[in-house]
Amino acid sequence: MSATIVDRLRAIDCCALSDALDRLKLGGQVTGLPQQSGEGRIAGRAVTLRLGTGAPPPGPPRHLGTTAIEAADDATIIVIEQRTGVEAGCWGGLLTLGAIHRGVIGVVADGPVRDIDEARGYNFPIFTNRLTSLTARGRVVEKDTNGPITLGSVTVHPGDYVVADNSATIVIRPADVEAVLATAEEIAARERAMAAAIRAGKPISAVMGGDYEHMLEDDRT
Repeated sequence: MSATIVDRLRAIDCCALSDALDRLKLGGQVTGLPQQSGEGRIAGRAVTLRLGTGAPPPGPPRHLGTTAIEAADDATIIVIEQRTGVEAGCWGGLLTLGAIHRGVIGVVADGPVRDIDEARGYNFPIFTNRLTSLTARGRVVEKDTNGPITLGSVTVHPGDYVVADNSATIVIRPADVEAVLATAEEIAARERAMAAAIRAGKPISAVMGGDYEHMLEDDRT
């Protein structure tokens, strides 16, 4: 069975994917969202959630995040924007449990997450720039699910590919994913060869000067 796109993405570290985006003159790198729970790199497709202040959208009241969980499956990473400046959790322990039972791969949040000890107890991957104890109730509301959101300086659309590890979060549009993957796999293979050369005794100055400095050049040009 051939590897899926998500499997191939999960096999490549975010630094190599970042280098591929650079070579292809694409954006999509988000830094400053360290892994706060769970272990290892995650990759999947985005279900997006945006929180804000003021009144929620019209319709029956729903707890924030529940629509995103019910829209998710076992290929999903839930990606959250909570950039209001109000310290209030955009994700919490019961949502983590609900996401696990839905098969969600993990959460990436630009905004405060609470109940992180519960997520750690479940070994559920969460990447976020802030932790809090403060509830969303009375502070922020869900504004939109599966619309465009902002993560760092990157716009994330539902269905985008997302990869996260302790170096960065990488967002890739579906139209670009094959080109990014092919380029990143080539870069990763070159880096493995360079590492083998260092282990074999080749001077690191020769390895880094002769190979690494030209890593981002497209050999076809």
